Parts: sequence; structure tokens; C-alpha cells
Amino acid sequence: MIEFQNEEQNTFASIKVVGCGGGGNNAVNRMVDAGLRGVEFISVNTDRQALSQTNAQVKIQIGEKLTKGLGAGAIPEVGRRAAEESREEIASALKGADLVFITAGMGGGTGTGAAPIVAEIARDLGTLTIAVVTKPFNFEGKQRMKNAEAGIAELKQHVDTLVVIPNDRLLQVVNKGTTMIEAFKIADDVLRQGIQGISDLIAVPAMINLDFADVKTVMESGGMAHMGIGLGSGENKLVDAAKNAISSPLLETNIDGARAVLINVTGGEDISIVDINEAANLIMEAADPDANIIFGAGIDETMGDEVRITVIATGFEKTPFPAKEPARKPREIEHERLFGSFGTNFSRTETAAHTSFDAPAAAPASPFSSGNTGEVPTFMSSSRPSMGVPGMVNTGSFQTGFSYQQTAPQQPVQATQPFAPMGQNPGIPQAPAFAAQPTNYQPQFNSNGQVTGQTGSFPQVPQSQALETDTHGVPGFMKRKK
Repeated sequence: MIEFQNEEQNTFASIKVVGCGGGGNNAVNRMVDAGLRGVEFISVNTDRQALSQTNAQVKIQIGEKLTKGLGAGAIPEVGRRAAEESREEIASALKGADLVFITAGMGGGTGTGAAPIVAEIARDLGTLTIAVVTKPFNFEGKQRMKNAEAGIAELKQHVDTLVVIPNDRLLQVVNKGTTMIEAFKIADDVLRQGIQGISDLIAVPAMINLDFADVKTVMESGGMAHMGIGLGSGENKLVDAAKNAISSPLLETNIDGARAVLINVTGGEDISIVDINEAANLIMEAADPDANIIFGAGIDETMGDEVRITVIATGFEKTPFPAKEPARKPREIEHERLFGSFGTNFSRTETAAHTSFDAPAAAPASPFSSGNTGEVPTFMSSSRPSMGVPGMVNTGSFQTGFSYQQTAPQQPVQATQPFAPMGQNPGIPQAPAFAAQPTNYQPQFNSNGQVTGQTGSFPQVPQSQALETDTHGVPGFMKRKK
């Protein structure tokens, strides 16, 4: 890792911009050339030669052992593994940042694979993480677009907010003679202006001041984001600037339905409160009626007749991106890699008591068949049936690695004589000999050929097996011998 000391240090919130892969590195170079101030630039690449041509203060060659400095070959998995290899270097470079911007051209190898890993590391450090990425032109092929969409889906899991710029939108805003370099500069302006706008919000005092906490309120776990800057001049400059800020032709989003909106107005001393009110109302009308609006305004005498309105809007989705989770320990990650993750559920259900004196019989079931349940013997359950009411049966069902399935009610098997008189006290029933095998056994099948029950009867208990009791119901073998 090569570091160059930045002469201008931001004394407010620390902002770092990370360019991943060739597209991200090019975006960083253009922002450095444009004189973007108040931020630290970091370039990340698997290609040693491309990395040497960047103007970032910090350069990180990732996956040196894996790629030998020769790039990812347009394979996102190589880019991901390269970033994993250099995880410690990336974390060291991001340490201390309050806000991290990640930019990449999605669809290639390094940017697509490494950007989600960089974002994951940043969020694990507790940093507000925003990604601004591009999607490839249609003429770059279906496979590259497929890689880009998969990378964006992965990136969503690890950032607070995400801004996506489809390169095809550039074709709608440029002239026929526009060069490729000029077109990409237009796309980079969305990122540059957004970063500069946020940096100015944090660093430059204003009449109605905004700070980093306000930015964090709007963007933390915000999901897809709209980040626009509108310029205006002339009689209706504030209204024009507001319109330009809320509907950028390069973005897939506008602020319709946004539930969190940050508005910052900057202009000369001649801006009137009436014009500010009109511009702010225009923005608020496009957002959700109950949106959280954070407003700021400042004076910049160098702007002359121009005004600038910065709009950051989030909360379009009903289910925003996942909230931050604490970083997992290396041992946990390695354990999951070796053994995988699994879960075991155990549940016990109570069946309704049988009110008749029928001997219940359970259908045969195998707990080792997918989606099936196994019966837990009564003697293994936490509570046993009453000895006086053998019809009360307590069953349990267990499930290990299979989906839960309700145990079907079992049809009881009719016993020929379920309760025999006990000695001299016929009022106390004798439980049938359940150890005996039923006679006339016939399994019952459903329409799918599965066993659902059984029929048969238990043999009558011989009278000789009945316990002899006295008039108080005490078995004879329990009496004290004289």
C-alpha cells in the first residue's frame, strides 16, 4: 500500500472515496483533476499497471498472490477473492472514516467483485457507506449486464444507500459528436457533485446549518438513493435549480415518494425567502406527505447570480437495505466455511384427550423421510398420561433439518375388551395389555399410497392376569403379610 500525505486535512467529518477497478479508478482520477476538496481518495485494483496511473493518495493492489498483478480477467469471483485476500489492507485504509463513498463500473471483474467486499469492511467499521456505481452500455453484451446486476444485488446487502447510473442514459443527454471521455465525465459529475455537496454541507458553516448527523439521518440504511444537484440563474433561478435537482436524466430515481429528504440551498446574498419557500415547496410536494425534511441554507458570495440546490432523498423502498451488524470473528467465518450453517428445531405438541375408552394406535412414520415427522414415545415426554385414564395420550413431534408438518390425527384401534374388571372392585378399570400385538391388523392407505392408519383389535386380557384387590382397591401383592 502506497500512501501520500494530503496537505489539506478535513477538520470536520472524515470522508473517503474508494474507486474499485478500472472504472472506479478513472472516476477517482477525474475527481482529483476537478479539484474536489475535503476528501481522501483511495484506489483499489488487481491490475498493477492500471493502479500505477491513478492519482489517489492511497493505492491498494489487492489479490497479489491470486492475480500476480495482472487483473481479474472480467471475472467478478476473482475480484471478490482478491479483495478477501487483502481485507486487512483495505480495513487499515478505511479506518477512521466517518463517511465512505464507493464507486465502480459494474460488470467487469475487479469492480463488480471487490466493491461489495470493500462496502462490507466499511460497514463493519461502523462507517456510513454510500455506493455510486454505473451499469454498462447495452452494446457491451448481455453477460456483462448480467454480472453488473448480480454485483449490484450483492452490493445492496452491504451499503447504507446506493445510487445507480445506467450508462445508456448518457446517450439521452449528449450530442452525436460527444467523445467517450466527455460522456464519462458527465456521469462522474453526479458522483463529484454529490460528494462535493455533502462535503460542503459538513464543512462550511451556513445560516441554517446542516452537519454530518443530518446527513447520517437521511442516508443510514436508506436503501436506493437519489442524489442530485441543480443549478439555476435568472429570475426563476431557485425554482429551476429545484427542478434540476429532483429529476436528473442520468439517474434511475427521482424523489417521488421519498420518506427522507435533505435540502440545502446555496447562493448569493440576493436570494429571497419567498423564492426559497417556493423552491422548497416544489421539492416537498414530490416527496411523501409524511417525509422527514431536513433543510439548510447558506451564502456563497462567489456564486454571483447563480444558486445551487442539493437534494439527497432516500426511503423509496418499503424494505430498505439491511441494518449494520457487528463484525463476525474470524473463527466464526472459518467455522461456517468448513461446516456450513444449519439449524435444528424441536417442538412438542399436545393432542386432545380421548374421551372414549378406545386404545389409540399410531400410524407408522419414519423421521428420516423429508417432510415427515416421527412420534416420540409417551415414556420420553415431559408429562405422562394419567394411569387412571389410559385414553389420555401425550405425544411429541420432532424435526431435524426438515420442514414442519402437522401430525395427522390418528384413528384409534377398537379393542374388543379394553377394560377388564379388577378383582373385587369392578369400578376400577384394568388397562389393556398394550404390549400384545393387535390381531386382524390391516394398514390403511390414502390416495397417494401412504400409510395413514391401521385397523385391528387387541386380544382380550385373560381374567387370570387381572390384579386382585381388596374392597379399598389395594392390590393383594402390596398388602403386609401377617
